[in-house]
Amino acid sequence: MALFDVKVQNQLKDILKNMKENVKIINFTQAIECPMCKETRAFAEEIASLSEKLSVIVYDQIADSDMIKKYGVERIPAIVLLDKDGKDHGVKFYGLPGGYEINSFLSSIIEMSGMKQALPADIASRIKKIDKDVHIQVFVGLSCPHCPAAVEVAHRLAMENSNIKGDMIDSNNFVHLAQKYNVTGVPKIIINEKYELLGAHPMNTVLDVIESLK
Repeated sequence: MALFDVKVQNQLKDILKNMKENVKIINFTQAIECPMCKETRAFAEEIASLSEKLSVIVYDQIADSDMIKKYGVERIPAIVLLDKDGKDHGVKFYGLPGGYEINSFLSSIIEMSGMKQALPADIASRIKKIDKDVHIQVFVGLSCPHCPAAVEVAHRLAMENSNIKGDMIDSNNFVHLAQKYNVTGVPKIIINEKYELLGAHPMNTVLDVIESLK
């Protein structure tokens, strides 16, 4: 049974026509699928069916543990986006990128395909200079209209610098993580486990935090 009706499918197809190169959607699940695992796999497969430039590969958490390790997947369900050459840029979605998050998912696909808006020269220069490992976790709620913007910033930074990894985390699906990081409002951005920002912030603000990392 399709997740999207014909009208929505056509809208999604029109958006995906903006893709330049192929993108691979890697979905990590488990043999006996949790409800959200099943929904996430169906979501990934249906989105992939809407463009000839998209493909999906499904890996099992146990049977494909080598792939779990290769892509640094820490929990399931998870989605990793790869570029046309199969390169991992550290762009991950933990949980179903549905609701408002379909916007960040589509945006990341378009950018991963090579259709990126040019960054201001000063921002691009700052990103290029980052030479330390940076892990950005963005906790979201699927009904939060401001969350996709925060996810898009994290993922764009990851695409621009291989030292940066960006995760979307559905706080309602990973309640234990939301409790660990005291997520009382979304979006909440955690950088390298200790620095946090509440709300959607422009890229330069996130860079300010990254540049202050010890």
